[in-house]
Amino acid sequence: MRPNPRHVPLELREEIVAAGLDYSEVLDHVVQALQEDLPGEHDVDTTSVATIADDAVAVGDFNAREPGVVAGLGVAALAFALVAGDRVTVSGRVADGTRVEPGDVVMTVAGNARDLLTAERTALNFASHLSGVATATSHWVAALEGTRARVLDTRKTLPGLRSLQKYAVRCGGGVNHRFGLSDMAMVKDNHVVAAGGVVPAYLAVRDRFPDLPVEVEVTDLDQLRDLLEVGCERILLDNMAPETMAEAVAITDGRASLEASGGLTLERARVVAETGVDFISVGALTHSVTVFDLGLDLREA
Repeated sequence: MRPNPRHVPLELREEIVAAGLDYSEVLDHVVQALQEDLPGEHDVDTTSVATIADDAVAVGDFNAREPGVVAGLGVAALAFALVAGDRVTVSGRVADGTRVEPGDVVMTVAGNARDLLTAERTALNFASHLSGVATATSHWVAALEGTRARVLDTRKTLPGLRSLQKYAVRCGGGVNHRFGLSDMAMVKDNHVVAAGGVVPAYLAVRDRFPDLPVEVEVTDLDQLRDLLEVGCERILLDNMAPETMAEAVAITDGRASLEASGGLTLERARVVAETGVDFISVGALTHSVTVFDLGLDLREA
């Protein structure tokens, strides 16, 4: 059995594109994941073939086993379409970004029982991971509620899955930072050392790429003041104490957006947000998130 892209319904392709994702990229991810399960000599789910009749049909409910925010259910549906085509139907799928409670059925699949079990793990791997990202993001959003600060993701993503992880951040109510090295310049400490200071580094980027957004990392208030004098409009406050961040906000006085970063925890989120910063960036949203507890429970049709 080989995943067949021709099995994917047009409406599912359009939905993935409408979510801001590259359909070809997502398709490649899911095909590759399915082929990890079907690489061998027999090229079939040997357990299901041996234990389940070829014509057996079943229904499977995707059940949330904890509270959270779901994401990636369309990707899960894509896995079933690639394996089973029109031999499977997907119904009751809640929208990505929906908050759910334990016991909620978020999607139901029905069709050939072998096909359902062949696609099960791939579908769950994507949906559980992306729902974990969305749920973690939603916790930060809740912690920042009532302040001006918004939670940002970073480039600390799992290799190859950046677009899907950043999509899940959006589902959880977060904001995407830059996607790559070319859509925004980010001057970090090593760039500052190489260029001879924050101002030379900033001016070098502005000279070379005059229309590109630029953010510069600072570690003290003197660097902040120097950047404000030359018109830098986005500044990252790296590993500063809340009292220093509050002073940075007062010094900046709206002349630039300020992002807090470095060693931040959910427990400290509110304290940091109340300093008046505009953004809080959290690498843990994507690089070390806990998967969401989602299960597929099969029942007779």
